[in-house]
Amino acid sequence: QVQLVESGGGLVQPGGSLRLSCAASGSLLNLSTMGWYRQAPGKQRELVAAIVTTSGTVNYADVVQGRFTLSSDNAKNTVYLRMNNLKSEDTAVYYCNALMSDGMNYWGKGTLVTISS
Repeated sequence: QVQLVESGGGLVQPGGSLRLSCAASGSLLNLSTMGWYRQAPGKQRELVAAIVTTSGTVNYADVVQGRFTLSSDNAKNTVYLRMNNLKSEDTAVYYCNALMSDGMNYWGKGTLVTISS
C-alpha cells in the first residue's frame, strides 16, 4: 500500500503562484512514476506533470509547459509542483498520483486550487 498526502492548494489571483506538495509513504520500492493530475468541474481528470523515478524525466501537459515545474526530493519521497502565471482555467482539484511498476495506481485525496480575482 502507498499513501499520498497533498498540501498547498488554495485561492490565488490570476498571474499568481502556488506550490503543491505530495508526500508518499508505504511500499515505495516499485514506484515507477509520481506526479499530478487535475480535474476541473465537468471535465475529465487529466495529467498535469509526472516524473519517471528511475530516469528523472518529467513530462508536462502542453497547457502547463513553461509555467509549471515538477521537482522531487527522493530522500523525503516528496514531489512538488510549482505553478506560476496561474490562469482561471487552472482551477481544479489537483490529485497526486503514484504508479507502480506492476500497474497499481494510487491517488491522494486531492487539493483544491482556485484561480480568481
